[in-house]
Formats: sequence, C-alpha cells, structure tokens
Amino acid sequence: MAQPEYVPIIPADRVRRDDRLPPPHSWRADRPADSLGPSRPAGTRLGATGPDTGFGLKLARRFADRLQVTEGISAEDAVAGCFGVGTKRATIFGRAPVIYDFELAFTLWGFLGGAPPDLIEARRPLFNACSTQYWDQRDIADAVPEATLRLTPAQVRERLPSWRSLLVLPPALGPMSPGAGGSHH
Repeated sequence: MAQPEYVPIIPADRVRRDDRLPPPHSWRADRPADSLGPSRPAGTRLGATGPDTGFGLKLARRFADRLQVTEGISAEDAVAGCFGVGTKRATIFGRAPVIYDFELAFTLWGFLGGAPPDLIEARRPLFNACSTQYWDQRDIADAVPEATLRLTPAQVRERLPSWRSLLVLPPALGPMSPGAGGSHH
C-alpha cells in the first residue's frame, strides 16, 4: 500500500525506487565440466550418483557381522568396497539403495560365503585397506559391469563358481595370480 503524501515521514522511511538489474547475458554449457544433457557421464572412477546414499551406508553396515573376511581384509574394508557396488546398482535402476543391492555386492565378492579360493585371492589386492583408499573403492565398483548389476542376488550366487564372467578386473592389477596380496597402489 502506498504512503499517503499528507502523512509526515522522515526521508529514510520514504519508499525508494528499486534498482533495476540489467538482463542477464546468454549462457551455454560449454565449460569442460558442464553436463550437456540429462544423462550422467560414464567412465572409470566417475562414480554413480543417486538419492539417499547415506541410508545405503546404513544398509551396507547391517551385513558387517555376517561377513566372511580373510586375512588382510577387515569387515570395514568389505563394507567400504561393496558400498560403491551397491549404490552403483541402485543408480542403474534410478532409485535409492535397498538391501538387495548390498546383498548382491557382498555375494558377488564372496563375503557371504561360498567364495571360490581364486576369488578370495583375487579380491585381496582390491579390498586390502580399501576403507581408507577412495580410489580403491572406485576400482571395486568399476570392476562390476552393468550386466552383472542387473542380476538378482540369487542369480549371482548361482554363478559365483564362474565369478570371472561377472567381473572386469582393473587393468592396474594385471593378471590375477594367487598370492598377489597387498595394495596395488
């Protein structure tokens, strides 16, 4: 409502004209990091963004007391490594993580039992101390192709004896020979 002219007011209380900003200049997404479309960029070590990953970490930690870990890999390492796999699976389906995403991840890497001995040896350099190494966690998630993530946990359990068909191991590890052990960085 406007101030009537006959009402006395001090100059500081007078209604002032607002400052007009100039119209913005045109803008295009032409910087190197700008997304150019609705799809997310894909590639190694880019990760997979999705909703409610914090809750996903809570779900992944629910497996900690059931995990079958071996020398050089702690339950914390297994949870950290499989967390990225579970959240990657959830984003493929366009949703927040659910318990089955992590069941698939822990089954795939043999932490829920039934792991062939060569899988146990092959996972050691990836999971050894990965809870403190972000890039190791990314390598673990990147080793699982989308086709594997689209399987059910039961299907992964059935195919675990031929686990090499379910994973694409990082080139930095080279041939996965038994006794490779230790961090690969």
